Amino acid sequence: MVKTIKGIAASDGIATAEAYLLVQPDLSFDKKAVSDVDGEVKRLNDAISKSDDELTKIRDIAKVSLGDEEAQVFDAHKMILADPEFTGAIEQQIKDQKVNAEQALKDVSDNFISIFEGMTDNKYMQERAADVRDVTKRVMAHLLGVDLPNPSLIDHEVIIVAHDLTPSDTAQLNKKYVKGFVTDIGGRTAHSAIMARSLELPAVVGTDSITKDAKDGDTIILDGLNGAAILDPSDEDVKHYQKLASDFAAEKAEWEKLKDEATVTADGKHFDIAANIGTPDDLQGVVDNGAEGIGLYRTEFLYMQSEELPTEDDQFEAYKKVLEGMKGKPVVVRTMDIGGDKHLPYLPLPEEMNPFLGYRAIRISLDKQDIFRTQLRALLRASEFGKLRIMFPMIGTLQEFRDAKKVFEEEKAKLVADGVKVSDEIQLGMMMEVPAAAILADQFAKEVDFFSIGTNDLIQYTMAADRGNEHVSYLYQPYNPSILRLVKHVIESAHKEGKWAGMCGEAAGDNIMVPLLLAMGLDEYSMSATSVLRVRSLMKKLSTADLKDLADRAVNESITNEDNKKLVEEYLK
Repeated sequence: MVKTIKGIAASDGIATAEAYLLVQPDLSFDKKAVSDVDGEVKRLNDAISKSDDELTKIRDIAKVSLGDEEAQVFDAHKMILADPEFTGAIEQQIKDQKVNAEQALKDVSDNFISIFEGMTDNKYMQERAADVRDVTKRVMAHLLGVDLPNPSLIDHEVIIVAHDLTPSDTAQLNKKYVKGFVTDIGGRTAHSAIMARSLELPAVVGTDSITKDAKDGDTIILDGLNGAAILDPSDEDVKHYQKLASDFAAEKAEWEKLKDEATVTADGKHFDIAANIGTPDDLQGVVDNGAEGIGLYRTEFLYMQSEELPTEDDQFEAYKKVLEGMKGKPVVVRTMDIGGDKHLPYLPLPEEMNPFLGYRAIRISLDKQDIFRTQLRALLRASEFGKLRIMFPMIGTLQEFRDAKKVFEEEKAKLVADGVKVSDEIQLGMMMEVPAAAILADQFAKEVDFFSIGTNDLIQYTMAADRGNEHVSYLYQPYNPSILRLVKHVIESAHKEGKWAGMCGEAAGDNIMVPLLLAMGLDEYSMSATSVLRVRSLMKKLSTADLKDLADRAVNESITNEDNKKLVEEYLK
């Protein structure tokens, strides 16, 4: 029977395939006494052998899709399975205690994990606890006769169904087979949703119940345009969505024609559409989609993909590659934004009740200045290879910006004194994401070269609602008049001082938000590379002169987020 499940449209597109449930199985068991000890040891060794074969396959696939370095984690897992101290201890536990293999595996692995986690003076060994957990889970699944889902082993066309997807889950998705995904929780700003847009995979999130409603092998139509998953569709449904998919493909083909064009509105006003990136590997997507610059280079991925703090030379090479690759187009680099939901195993941070409101971003950089100075030196050295703009994240006070700028100026002076070439045209700006700073934008504008509005955090801080919490996701309201008033004030404050204002949050590529931002005069729009041509196409149809009244009404007359959504939708019709 056909069932339509509504959610949030997180990434455009239509796909039809069978469901692949990426959900963790129940690995609970009862402790049992055994009389056939040899038979129990054989059960254990069979499970270990199957786990080892599985890890070999996963490693070989990961080498091709993710590279040798990423695949090494699976070699580490195979080494644990081959370690006689680990497997021998489990065998001995079965023989000494005469218990089932499941109980022996749990007892021994719990002991190993406890030992590793207690090695607080050796970060590398501490991290091995996670490897033991993963290996134990795999062997336990084989002992219990249940399958562990593994997206990297998928070898036929599927739509992933999950409670949620971690960034590492999403990174393992092979586009050849994975046609999209649908989750119980999440929003448009979740990491998985952002990665889906980068991979150009349709995605629907926040359905609440998809993992309960869908079964492995069910046919699913995924409507990433309207935010719906259709289970067991009828022939009529299939035809309808084939037509929608065909129309969407034709629309994308039209957008492709705009790749080498400037972004100009119907009344001849030029705006810049830039792209957000996480690593130098994302450059190709920026170029392929005709972006006019990079509006956000999230440098924390350099730190997150390393097993230790990246050196000045490592960072220099990465920044140089991006600046050269953009061939003179502007590149806005955000300094390290660690904290909140982004952690480094080699940089322990304090346990906090509210990490998003805690020790993160510029607060860490100003406190741990050796890390900050290394990053700024690398950026300064790379500056001669392109058009560099640097921005500081999570600035809340003028003093923070002044302190960050002072460190920048000190490192620049040292490099110049050492005879190192440094550009004299680097712009220094800030992320506008803390409401206190947005309210004082007129004061900040006197001291910065530019603002980049980070709507993902600005909205959650203004609305006092964690954007990752499904219970309050209804408060993530980009069109709320309170948010629009802050945005308008930031843009006007920048322009009054002759500075430019951009936006690098998800709202910059939102079809409802774009007309309002054009009317407010936002200069630069930075988004997932795959959204660039769609937004350019939309802007070409809009006249800023016609939009002026729309923005005034949205800011001054509307009461709710929904009022403004309807206001723009009516205008676009």
